[in-house]
Amino acid sequence: MLRSGVSGRFSRRLASLIAIALGGTVLQAQAPAGWMLRVDNTPAAVTPEKATLVEFSAAANGSFRARNGQAATYFNPANIATGSYTLKATFNVLRTTSPVEFYGLIFGGSGLEAPNQNYLYFMVAGNGNWLFKRRVGNDTEEIGGPAPHDAVKKLEGGKATNALEVRVLADKIECLVNGAVVHTAPKTGRSARTDGVYGFRINHLLEMQVDGFGVTRR
Repeated sequence: MLRSGVSGRFSRRLASLIAIALGGTVLQAQAPAGWMLRVDNTPAAVTPEKATLVEFSAAANGSFRARNGQAATYFNPANIATGSYTLKATFNVLRTTSPVEFYGLIFGGSGLEAPNQNYLYFMVAGNGNWLFKRRVGNDTEEIGGPAPHDAVKKLEGGKATNALEVRVLADKIECLVNGAVVHTAPKTGRSARTDGVYGFRINHLLEMQVDGFGVTRR
């Protein structure tokens, strides 16, 4: 069982404290078939049933629910996009105790199950900021942001809804929030590699519903 550097009694105590912070109890739910998750600062991905401090489930309408005591990435290794494509999802913050935690899309992923994970990610936070980064292993490299944008809906009463979209084109990547382009990056250097696994990422102390997640080819 994944314990992210803690074990036994301390792990259970930590789970209880995080549950209190989120205003409920951390419960294991039925995981979506084929999906895995990677908790930050852990060497490998696991199936959701084997994770601690995280709850992940799917609804019949294709929505996902996540409740994070720790930051994690969620992905199905079969979900691979290449060439030109559009990745999108609507993220609904249901509950949080922090306005500065980010959530959003990952793409161009490889090695997500192993220590050498590599992916791009575009995210927003409850304070109205967005960011665009690449993660390699446990290290991250900034490509754009963090920066505020009027298109990002801030938290109101601990809730917010933001529709995120990434358009991968032949020579550039466009990052959109609620239909507005907030950042454009050339497909060079750190943002050159866009073929690979796609999914989403949610930081800790966030309870989320993710709707309309998927890729369309361009």
